[in-house]
Amino acid sequence: MINKKLPMRMCIACKESKQKKELIRIVKTEESFTLDFTGKLNGRGAYICNNDECMQKCVKGKILSKAFKQNIGQEVYEKLKEQYFERKQN
Repeated sequence: MINKKLPMRMCIACKESKQKKELIRIVKTEESFTLDFTGKLNGRGAYICNNDECMQKCVKGKILSKAFKQNIGQEVYEKLKEQYFERKQN
């Protein structure tokens, strides 16, 4: 029996390596940034844990600016935070 290697990714907030399916992907598209819960959207991505602490840490520390090597406005962080908590309620 062949054991498949599980893809591992690192959370940009807490720096823990976890399985890809346990994390949420933040995608930079041509127009804006969005959360990709499926992991299949086109664009450059970064990963974050699926918990409130890492999302808060990402927003407070402006970690996306470091991950994508560009200046990202506060409105983008607020939009991502809103998407995250909206999804969490459903």
